[in-house]
Parts: sequence; C-alpha cells; structure tokens
Amino acid sequence: MAAPTRSARATASGTAWDKAQLAPVVLVHGAEGLLVDRAVERLTMLAREADPETERTVVDASAYQSGMLSVLTSPSLFGEPRIVVLAGAQAASDALLTDVISYVEAPAPDVWLVVEHRGGVRGKKMLDAVRSSGAPVVACEPIKKDTDKVAFASAEFKRASRRASPGAVRALVEAVGSDLRELASACAQLVADSERAIDEPAVEKYYGGRVEASGFRVADAAIAGDAGQAVSLLRHALATGADPVPVVAALAMKLRTLAKVAGLRGHGRSAADLGLAPWQVDRARRDLAGWTPEGLAAAISATAQADAEVKGAGRDPVFAVERAVLVVARSAGR
Repeated sequence: MAAPTRSARATASGTAWDKAQLAPVVLVHGAEGLLVDRAVERLTMLAREADPETERTVVDASAYQSGMLSVLTSPSLFGEPRIVVLAGAQAASDALLTDVISYVEAPAPDVWLVVEHRGGVRGKKMLDAVRSSGAPVVACEPIKKDTDKVAFASAEFKRASRRASPGAVRALVEAVGSDLRELASACAQLVADSERAIDEPAVEKYYGGRVEASGFRVADAAIAGDAGQAVSLLRHALATGADPVPVVAALAMKLRTLAKVAGLRGHGRSAADLGLAPWQVDRARRDLAGWTPEGLAAAISATAQADAEVKGAGRDPVFAVERAVLVVARSAGR
C-alpha cells in the first residue's frame, strides 16, 4: 500500500471531521463525541476504500500496556494494511504516552495510526509531539452557537441530498438542538420519513410538541410581551420533563441577542462582528420594536437572578423561572 503524502503542518484548529484525510498518523481531537466518532469512521472508510483488506484494531488507551503499539504496527506476515485507533487518549496510560511520542518520530509503513483524544489536559506532551511531527489534526470541538447548529443541520440535509427550508432548519434546532447527537438523529429521521423537501410543517409533524414547549418558544412568547402564552408554554414544558436551567438559558440567550442588536444602532458594526447570522439580526430587530433600554435592562437583571437561583442559589427553581418569564413579558413595551 502506497502511503499518501504527509499533510502540511496542521493549524491550531485543524480540519473539520468531514474533511479528514488519511496520513501515517492522524490526531482526532475535541470534546464533541459525535464528531470524534464520525472522524474515526471516515478515516476507517478511507482506509478500506484504499484497500478493502485493511484490518482495523481499536485499543483502549486507558488499558494500554508498554510495547503494544510496536506489536500492532510491526510488519505483518501477509503484508495487509492496518488502521490502529487509540481510543480515549485523554485517559491514556503513561506507557501509551511514551510509546506514541516515540512512534511519531518514525511511523511504520502500511499503517494508519489514529490518536483519538476527547479533550482535557492529560497527554499534553504527547499531543504536542503529534502536532510537531506534522500529523494532520481533525478538530471536533463542541458546537454551541445556534448559528453553528443551523449550519450543522443544513449540512446534514445536504449530505443526504435533501432540501430543507431555512425555517424548517431553525425550527428543528430550536426543538432538539441542545444535543448534537439528537440533532443529527432528528435530521436523519426527517430524511427517512419525508419524501419531499423538508419544510416547517414536516418539523412540526414530528417535533411540534417539543418545539412548542421548548425554552426558546417560552422565551419568544415572553419577549413578545405575551405573559399568558409564555407561562402556559413554560408550565407545559416543565410538566413534560423540561429542566428550568435550559429554559432560563434560552431566555438569557434571546435577551443577549436583543442587547447586541440594540447596540448595533449608530456604531457602524455589522452582524458578523457580533457572531450573529443575518436572520438572527432581522428577528431581533423586529422583537426590539416593542422594547425600551429600561425594559431590556430590567428583563436581563431578572433573568440573571433566575439563572443564579435555578443553579442552586434559590430554593424553588420552578418559581424562579416563572417569575423571570413574567418579568420579561411585563418589561416588553416599558
């Protein structure tokens, strides 16, 4: 098996999981488990596309014993190519750290070594050695921003060759976007069950109850000044198992966006400067039509207090979030 040309030195961030390419040594690094798993599977697929006889071995880094890497990468009797995955290197044994540092100086032929590290400080010297060797890095950091989740979901539909309207994607992210695995699963479910382009009614059909009761819908109603609807949605959400913490987080996120967009006025700053998508800015501007600076300040203050209380500073998280929702709704238009 001819080894590919070793890639140029990786950048600090690395490449995306869906751009990962084979090399004698590849570092898959980051705390987003779904992306780590996908990167490893992609590399395995590429190795088997290069040679269907490729043998894959997965080693638990925490149980690694000295010399195992040498055995796994030594020339094979039949000369078949191999891909060796060092899984969970963030919990690596001392022996593995030592052996990897030595190995990257002279990788074995006919072997693809994948070092899978899911974040943390353990193994820093090993990570530095892998990066310094010129091995490519696949970045698998958590996706936290709504704009990035929307982009992720859009890419999922595109990979499945299925069109999805922007509104449908945003509604799906609002419904199930707190966990990336769940979001990916929801995209796959919609692709499997929808024969046409995916629109908002399709999302409503499968995830309508969750969308209506999500923290973002509670926040939307409160920011619109509809106290009755906001409290009704909140109580339904809590009754169906929602936790007060993410509800308050959604409220805080919406208010922060309003504050950022309000700050754009007269300062010559663009949406990109704030890390916001154009649709977020447009929506925030519509929402701001009924708000004054004083009302916004009161809503942010009440939400900050609720955030502290639902995280342990108060005795009744449910009361705290309901009070915050009411204050926000009543602050609209003040």
